[in-house]
Amino acid sequence: MAQATKAVSRKANPATKKASSSARRLWEIDAWRGLAIVSMVIYHFAWDLKSFAEVYIDLFSPFWFYFQRSIASSFVLLVGISLTVSYNRARQKQDGTKNLYWKFFQRGLLVFGTGLAMGTALWLMGQGRIDFGVLHMIGVSIILAYPFLRFRWLNLLFIAILMPLSYYLKTIPTDTTAWVWLGITPPGYAPQDFFPLVHWFAVVLIGVFLGNSLYTGGVRQFSLRDYSAFFPFNILGFLGKHSLLIYVIHQPILVGILMVLGIANLGF
Repeated sequence: MAQATKAVSRKANPATKKASSSARRLWEIDAWRGLAIVSMVIYHFAWDLKSFAEVYIDLFSPFWFYFQRSIASSFVLLVGISLTVSYNRARQKQDGTKNLYWKFFQRGLLVFGTGLAMGTALWLMGQGRIDFGVLHMIGVSIILAYPFLRFRWLNLLFIAILMPLSYYLKTIPTDTTAWVWLGITPPGYAPQDFFPLVHWFAVVLIGVFLGNSLYTGGVRQFSLRDYSAFFPFNILGFLGKHSLLIYVIHQPILVGILMVLGIANLGF
């Protein structure tokens, strides 16, 4: 009896290891997200110095332009990758996809609501407007991405349709801001934070394609040593796990530091 039990245990062991592996956090994704968070804080600190401390920084120079774009692209790609990993891991479990869309919907609503609250606070403070910023876009994308998460190559077709469409939408003349969330903007429209849905949802789908290619079934498909316990990956991983909270609080902290130093002029 004991021998039979050991034999069953040995047979079950590989499956147990696989389940354990698929349940583990992917440290490189957390670290990548953490690096994006650090880069974002650096960019926003430069923006604060220019806006509130009257320090001359050309944020439209090639360096700062591409630096900001790399940060935004990282965040959005990671949305697609992370959603795909979560979806595929849920499919490995019995009844794992039950109510999964509702969970994604709630997560998207939370992110969208956070963006709405931050934009409203900024407007009330007289510091500009955000009609459809990065959090609005990510929140909506989390909800819309669900039916695409099962696809790999088919997403390339959707990307090939959405990306050119996003550039066409820029050419449509309008005198209203009602359609800016799609990418149809009136002349001179230049908000502080703007991520039109059609263009950036295509980037989310690129992330979904990468997620289904590099993390098939929610499991890493390439060899990578675990550096999660080593500096700086441990710190980046911690920041990556708390990215939304850091996004919400980092600007008040940065502006508060400038005020304490006596070099911030908020204009109110």
